[in-house]
Amino acid sequence: MPQPLQTAVAGATGYAGFELARLLSHHPRLAKPLLFTREASAAGELADFYPQISGNGKLRVYPFHWQTLSDRGVELLFLATPHETSRTWAPEALNRGLRVIDLSGAWRLKEEAQRAVYGLPELRGGQIAKSKLIANPGCYATSIIVALAPLLAADVIDRDSGIVCDSKSGVSGAGKQPTETTHFVEVADNLSAYGVFTHRHLGEILEQLQLKDDELTFTPHLLPIPRGILSTIYVRLRQPATSADIESIYASAYSEKPWVRLFGTRLPQIRYSLHTNFCDVGFNLSADGKRMVIVSCLDNLMKGAAGQAVQNMNLMFGWEEREGLS
Repeated sequence: MPQPLQTAVAGATGYAGFELARLLSHHPRLAKPLLFTREASAAGELADFYPQISGNGKLRVYPFHWQTLSDRGVELLFLATPHETSRTWAPEALNRGLRVIDLSGAWRLKEEAQRAVYGLPELRGGQIAKSKLIANPGCYATSIIVALAPLLAADVIDRDSGIVCDSKSGVSGAGKQPTETTHFVEVADNLSAYGVFTHRHLGEILEQLQLKDDELTFTPHLLPIPRGILSTIYVRLRQPATSADIESIYASAYSEKPWVRLFGTRLPQIRYSLHTNFCDVGFNLSADGKRMVIVSCLDNLMKGAAGQAVQNMNLMFGWEEREGLS
């Protein structure tokens, strides 16, 4: 058996970082992950922050230090850190000979990317396998790009009529640090739109789908649930289509992609994909076959963050995409 890979997670006490630490600690090809926090005062056992893992073996969280990575033989560093931190730490890690998978938005856009590959395995699998720096996609972006990419590639969408993406996310998508808008009193029994025309995921959606700004409208909403994303996407078609036509397009794109589940004309729901790495896609056509509503669901902490990061690691090291995620 080859030597287990030594990984490290910076930002292990955040929601995505914790999910990632949990997945890595059970991955069959890895040594126990080395976990870091950015704040020295926050060091301790991971169970101190997340008591639900108490009794499952100790996972200690250390203050971040480059020498510790070197001493422990880390080969792959996951950054579950704010964008500003990732922009500083990722280049330093590359200079030290590490591979990096960054869960922030620091390297997702081409003008910021340098040597980074946009880490959506369903679109960029071959590039991911050769990369030293992976920019893990945004959660909203993943749900929208997976749903639209095959249809745009097949040129069946009437772009001039505009594409409308109405997306809703659980509160964990906003991160662990509480804010006025994510406070329980503001979120409970409520539904609110935010970031209209300005959300940070819009740029990567347009870039990866090669759309112009006026061809797509994206509105995110905050749901009063802990996790999960549902994107409802409205398009007009260039020519009337049948359900069989659309199913064939999706099947051609994703039949060999293990983490996309195609629901056909049955619409997915958030609860189906929770705590999994699946992105679920379904659709309905209007009676005349000219308009279509697509529904795409995923868990924002799994396929939208930590699970996709593990999927990218598997591709990066030539392992099967399901390893550590099934």
